[in-house]
Amino acid sequence: MRIAGHTFLAKLGKKRLRPGGKEATTWLFNQAEITETTTILEVACNMGTTAIELVKKFGCNVVAVDFDENVVKIAQENIKSQNLSHKITVIHADARQLPFENDQFDIVINEAMLTMQSNINKEKCLREYYRVLKKGGKLLTHDIAIIENSAIKKEVSQAINVSIHPLYYNEWLMLFENQSFINIHAHIGNMTLMRVSGMLKDEGLINTLKIIRNAIKKENRTQFYKMFKVFRKNKTFMKYIVIKGEK
Repeated sequence: MRIAGHTFLAKLGKKRLRPGGKEATTWLFNQAEITETTTILEVACNMGTTAIELVKKFGCNVVAVDFDENVVKIAQENIKSQNLSHKITVIHADARQLPFENDQFDIVINEAMLTMQSNINKEKCLREYYRVLKKGGKLLTHDIAIIENSAIKKEVSQAINVSIHPLYYNEWLMLFENQSFINIHAHIGNMTLMRVSGMLKDEGLINTLKIIRNAIKKENRTQFYKMFKVFRKNKTFMKYIVIKGEK
C-alpha cells in the first residue's frame, strides 16, 4: 500500500510535518502582529499543531480547515486533548472554494500545501485567500523552493507518493504578485523535515528517538530510507520558503 509521505511520517510519530519545521513557522508568526482579537484562518491544518501553537502563544481564535476529512477528525481530537475546542474550530473545506464571506480574516496561514498543487490550483487558492482576507490582512505561507535541479520534482514525488510542484524562489514571489498581493517578503532556509538535527529541534530528543525506533521497524524501513536518501541527496537544491504578502 502506497502511503503519502506526510501521512507516513505522522504514523511514525512526527508532529511537525512542515518543510522548515519550527524555525519556519516562527518566522511566519513574527511577520504578523497577532493579538487575542486577531482573526486567523489556517488552511491545510493537518493535525492542528500550528493552530494549537497560535492559541497557546497569542490567545487568539483560529478557524482551521483541511480537505482530508480523516485529518479533520484527528485535528479535532488533538485540539480537544489540549482543552482548546473553544478557541479553535476545525472544518472540512476545499482551499480552492472556501466557505467564508469576503474580507473576513486578519491572517490566512497555509503551510506545506501549495507545493502539492498544480500551478493552476495554486492560483485558485491564492485568489481565495485574497478574497477572504480583510484589507491590510496578511497571507503567510510555508512551502518548498527548488534552487537549480528541476529533476527534483519527479524524484521527490516518487519518494513521498505524492505529486509535488515546487517553484523556484522568483516564481513563488511572482505567484503572489500576480494575485495582487503587496509588500511581499520571503525567506529561504534548510529543510528540517528529514534531518536528524531538524527532528531534534522540532520534536525534542524523546520524540525523535521514538520516530527513529518506529522508522527502522520492518514494515516502515523501506519507505523511510527511500525518503531519507532522496531528501539527503537533494538537500542543496531543495529549501523551505516562507512568504508574507498583504492585501
